Amino acid sequence: MVMKHYPPEFRAEAVALYRSRPGATIKSVAQDLGVNHETLRNWIRLDDAQRTGPQVTTSATGAAPPSPENENAALRRRVRELEEERDILRKAARYFGGRDALVNRFQFVADHQRHHGVKRLCQVIGIARSSYYHWKVTASDRAARVADDARLAARIRVIHRESAGTYGVPRITAELHDTGHRVNHKRVARVMRQVGLAGLRLRRRHRTTVADPTAVKVPDLLGRDFTAETPNTRYVGDITYLPIADHTFLYLATVMDLCSRRLVGWAVADHMRTELVLDALHAAERTRGSLAGAIFHSDHGAQYGAKSFADACRAAGVTRSMGAVGSSADNAAAESLNASFKRETLQGAQSWGSAREARLAVFGWAHRYNTRRRHSYLGQMSPIDYENSLLPTPATLAHAA
Repeated sequence: MVMKHYPPEFRAEAVALYRSRPGATIKSVAQDLGVNHETLRNWIRLDDAQRTGPQVTTSATGAAPPSPENENAALRRRVRELEEERDILRKAARYFGGRDALVNRFQFVADHQRHHGVKRLCQVIGIARSSYYHWKVTASDRAARVADDARLAARIRVIHRESAGTYGVPRITAELHDTGHRVNHKRVARVMRQVGLAGLRLRRRHRTTVADPTAVKVPDLLGRDFTAETPNTRYVGDITYLPIADHTFLYLATVMDLCSRRLVGWAVADHMRTELVLDALHAAERTRGSLAGAIFHSDHGAQYGAKSFADACRAAGVTRSMGAVGSSADNAAAESLNASFKRETLQGAQSWGSAREARLAVFGWAHRYNTRRRHSYLGQMSPIDYENSLLPTPATLAHAA
């Protein structure tokens, strides 16, 4: 952004810079200074007017004012200093793009000291001369460490290659120790980062669906048809894990109506026992008042195959349905709901900061999802608005009567 207010010192130096460059145009000087050329032209006119005005021969103290020659000489010196500073900073710019900015500044001073001098360079780029001289004195020690790191990197590459690229810092450190190389694991990690080596890290998939082989088989009543003509007739449920920053997990069980996509029941716990899905089912029952005659579809997780869950469904008048074992497509609607929840609450983060934060995220998102979030399946209506749109209007009721 162009500076709108310029202090008097800046104006005076700008005018002096223009006057010190015979043949230079106002526009070219203004571009160098980053000001509007008309602004600089006005400053020059004002300076010309002041030069032709009445001259004061003595100051308030009685001393004669400095002569114009002395003033011009001082201004010229200041202009030369500013031009030199600009030249130094332009040269230094390419040194500051590396990873270790301080070392790069030291190297810049070493490379340009003959032309500008150590004192001037350190002053312009903002480092202490004592720090630079210490860096220069210890150059041989650094070179020795670099050479030692290079030898260590060569040995690490051999071990890493022999392990088919699977060894990481702990195993490579142990291998080095066994071959007589006493080296700290932190140094091994640093050298591996520098040369771009890493061990094979398999991402552990956190399973929430563990089938119970002893459970009574339940038929698939949906056949991947995740639609319903009216609310409170077809539901899907699922469990998903909620990662916490301290490497623990919470678990979320959901119950969604396939007609309106409304999240009618959910439960969060630090376990995946059957009580989790029972709590979600009971929450749905409280929301609807009754689930009698509805179908509840789930995967083959042990929680949904448990006898206590079957008994709860029977007591609520709910008929159970299950997809094939190991087929996520057979419960795609429920899994899509959980994926939307994580995507919209985590927003790219790997975990929630705490268990309380995760619980609040579930609470806030579930209510917003039901009442405000527009759903493409519902013609960009929220689930509750869609359900309300299905209610008979007074005119419809009068016509039916």
